[in-house]
Amino acid sequence: MSLPYSGQGAVPDPAAERARTEGLGQLLGEVSRDLSTLIRQEVELAKAEVTDSAKKAGKGAGLLGGAGVAGYFALLFLSICVWWALGLLIGNAWSALIIAVIYGVVAAILASRGRTQLKQVEGMPQTTETVKEIPPTLKPGGTL
Repeated sequence: MSLPYSGQGAVPDPAAERARTEGLGQLLGEVSRDLSTLIRQEVELAKAEVTDSAKKAGKGAGLLGGAGVAGYFALLFLSICVWWALGLLIGNAWSALIIAVIYGVVAAILASRGRTQLKQVEGMPQTTETVKEIPPTLKPGGTL
């Protein structure tokens, strides 16, 4: 095994040169500052990304809300149209009752399915369990 040539024509390695000339404490301090700067920059990047995502999510939610309102009005006027058409055949009172019963059945089905879905919500079981483990680990003599 041969050592690299270190004659006068060789370009010195800056990292090796610094290691020879600076103390360990100074080098560790510099690494600590660089790491702190890197973490600060990563936090700023995360903030910028979250802000951008939140803006996009807000716009999307607003558009979906507008679509919901427009859909509601479309359903309302469609219901009036069906009520009117049935009213010509069987009378307005009976046609209104039929439309109301149809909406009542739809509401009952949606409420039942929604309640079933809500009963299945477990929350955050893993997070709850790990948070419960934190206080004992912080006590003197606590174990993981």
